[in-house]
Amino acid sequence: MCGIIGIVGKNPVNQSLYDGLLVLQHRGQDAAGIVTCDGDTFYMHKNNGMVQDVFQTRHMRGLVGNSGIAHVRYPTAGSPSAAEAQPFYVNSPFGIVLGHNGNLTNSAQLKEEMFRQDLRHINTTSDSEVLLNVLAHEIESQSSGYVTLDNSMIFDAVTGVHRRCRGAYAVVAMIANYGLLAFRDPFGIRPLVIGKAETEKGTEYVVASESVALDVLGFTLVRDVAPGEAVFIDLDGHFYSQQCAENPVLNPCIFEYVYLARPDSVIDGVSVYQTRLHMGESLAEKIHREWAHHNIDVVIPIPDTSRPSALQLANALNLTYREGFIKNRYIGRTFIMPGQELRRKSVRQKLNPIGMEFKGKNVLLVDDSIVRGTTSERIVQMAREAGAHKVFFASAAPPVRFPNVYGIDMPSADELLATHHRTDEDICHAIGADALIYQDLDALVRDIKLGNPDIMKFDCSCFDGNYVTGDVSAAYLSAIEAARKDGAKFKKPSNSTTQLDLNLVSLEEEQEETV
Repeated sequence: MCGIIGIVGKNPVNQSLYDGLLVLQHRGQDAAGIVTCDGDTFYMHKNNGMVQDVFQTRHMRGLVGNSGIAHVRYPTAGSPSAAEAQPFYVNSPFGIVLGHNGNLTNSAQLKEEMFRQDLRHINTTSDSEVLLNVLAHEIESQSSGYVTLDNSMIFDAVTGVHRRCRGAYAVVAMIANYGLLAFRDPFGIRPLVIGKAETEKGTEYVVASESVALDVLGFTLVRDVAPGEAVFIDLDGHFYSQQCAENPVLNPCIFEYVYLARPDSVIDGVSVYQTRLHMGESLAEKIHREWAHHNIDVVIPIPDTSRPSALQLANALNLTYREGFIKNRYIGRTFIMPGQELRRKSVRQKLNPIGMEFKGKNVLLVDDSIVRGTTSERIVQMAREAGAHKVFFASAAPPVRFPNVYGIDMPSADELLATHHRTDEDICHAIGADALIYQDLDALVRDIKLGNPDIMKFDCSCFDGNYVTGDVSAAYLSAIEAARKDGAKFKKPSNSTTQLDLNLVSLEEEQEETV
């Protein structure tokens, strides 16, 4: 999971890109990068770390130009090396930088093609660098024999990308001296929205992972990038778009609405906040149906994502809603941390119970989902230690039974608590709760479709094992199983080479260097 943003403006965009990354920080906390464009020159700074730590005043001053792209990273493929921070850059043809949210399911095959057929070298283990080189090769093929690019060549190149690449990808890219290119995979799995703002100097455009970035920057949401569509905004601010896939179909990732996206975002016409309210209502209906004689005293959310669902659930069942946990906002997400012991320790550092809300009460804890179960188990234990009489647990999402291969770093199947061989009773026992209830998948789909009935299907693969791209084999799942087991992806990479060229200015940690 990553966050991407691209802007073509009438004034310097470095501050806007930085501000956009800050509100997309929830989508990636491992690395951040900004590239700005001033005609035919790129200015880049990127590194591991949070946005506010990666960019200092000296870096921002060097990021000149009225257009650019930016990226925050959660490493779901490749290594955590700073060499794999994005955007990536190639110098041929024309000079291209690219930021990518998603995951290519055929990156190994493409990397081999790059070496054998396209004669391009991949420096890292990142599938995003593979995607960049596929795009560069397709642009080169379209522009062969021509000195300049035109829009049709760019769109035909994206058609070539769709033909070759499999998996999920939402992309922003800059082509030196031409403009901003953005496109979305033919299934529309990962989100991408377009916004614009009218200024005295003319129209400015932005493309971003979530609409919240547009809100903060003062842009108006125009629409989502359609599955398979490419949009191109030249450096003068002219907007062009074209459908570049043969059979596009919208299958947005359902987990965006459950957990990943900010509640104040609108994705594919659906309010994330409204969806989470509906999830609470549906969960309340199931509790009323299956726990008709429940003796719940208080409903307590597990901060932060579950709050809307828990509040609506409490209202629907006429129960008391209370905040029972205080969250330390300086601790990262725990389900991707390496090692169970570190995750357990982190949960206790992240949440602290308010004893008076638990003592002597039958408590219903509501969370957005259960992945490994480490967080759930520790929270149930904390509730008991705070004096709860009984602890019930409700998940606003169905059981997570399968790994995600489209850009969410969910663990291997063996590390998921709700694998196919565990019943709900087994899971309840594993987390130490007195009772456990899950949202039904049909109800979750219905809750989201209330916001946009035109969405006919979702990527629900982490819940039902149905991978919508149709190319995910048992062998592929076995490969990612090995790669995602605890500690596997935290080994040092064997290659940390980075690419620089004459039309790229890289702002280093200690000094500004023109290469």
